[in-house]
Amino acid sequence: MTDPVVLLERPAQHVAIVRINRPDARNALNMEVRRLLGAHVSELALDPSIRCVILAGGEKAFAAGADIREMADADSMEMMRRNSLRLWQQISACPKPMIAAVRGFALGGGCELAMHADIIVAGDSAKFGQPEIRIGIIPGGGGTQRLPRAVGKFKAMKLLLTGDIISAQEADAMGLVSEVVPDADVESRALAMAQHIAQLAPISAQQIKECVLAGQDMALPSALMLEAKAIQLSFASFDQKEGMAAFLEKRKPGFEGR
Repeated sequence: MTDPVVLLERPAQHVAIVRINRPDARNALNMEVRRLLGAHVSELALDPSIRCVILAGGEKAFAAGADIREMADADSMEMMRRNSLRLWQQISACPKPMIAAVRGFALGGGCELAMHADIIVAGDSAKFGQPEIRIGIIPGGGGTQRLPRAVGKFKAMKLLLTGDIISAQEADAMGLVSEVVPDADVESRALAMAQHIAQLAPISAQQIKECVLAGQDMALPSALMLEAKAIQLSFASFDQKEGMAAFLEKRKPGFEGR
C-alpha cells in the first residue's frame, strides 16, 4: 500500500498537523488531496481536544498548485461536478486558528490553501504566486478574492495578471505572510506558535477569528457591533472568569474552552 496523500498528525496536546504528502508531484492538489484536506479539517473542527491546526507540506513544496494532468482534459460540466468550491469551504469554515507552515513552492492552489490559514509562517526559500493565467485559466480557490484582501488591489493584480512568482521576502513585504524564518525552522516555529495559541482561551481565539473574517466584509459600524456582541458573550464563559481570576491572583490560567 502507498502512503496516504494527506497525513493527520498530532504532535502536541491540542495541536494537529494536516500534511500534504505527494512529494513526487510537488504536493500537487489532485481531487483526492482536496477531499482528504476537507475531511481532516472538518473532523478537527469538531474535535474538542484540538485548539489549533497547522497546514503543512514537505521540504521542497507546500503545494505547487493544482494537478494539471487531472484537469487538462476536463470540460465545464466535469469541473462543475467536481464542485471544488465545496471542498475549499470545508477548510475556510474551520472555526479554529489555523497556521500554514510553508516551505518551497506555494503556487496556484497551494498559495490559495495557505491564504485559507490565519497565520502563514514561510521559510526563507518559499515561493508564492498565482500563475494560472499562464495556462489559460484563472485562480479557482479564492485567489482573486483573498489575495486583494491580503495585499491590496494593485499588488494582487500584478501577481494575478502576470503570473509572477515571488520570494518569501517579497511576500512578507507586501503582507502576504506573517513572518519568514529559516527553512529548517518553519515547522518548529509553527508548532511553537500553535502550542502557544492552544494554551490561551479557545473560545476567545474562535471569536477573534470569526470577528476578523466576518467583519472584513461588513461596514465598519456593523463590524464594531459584531465585536461588541462577541465580547459581551465572552463574559458568559468559564474561561473569562478563570482568566481574570488568574490575572488578579498572579498565576497561570487553566483555560478549558467553556
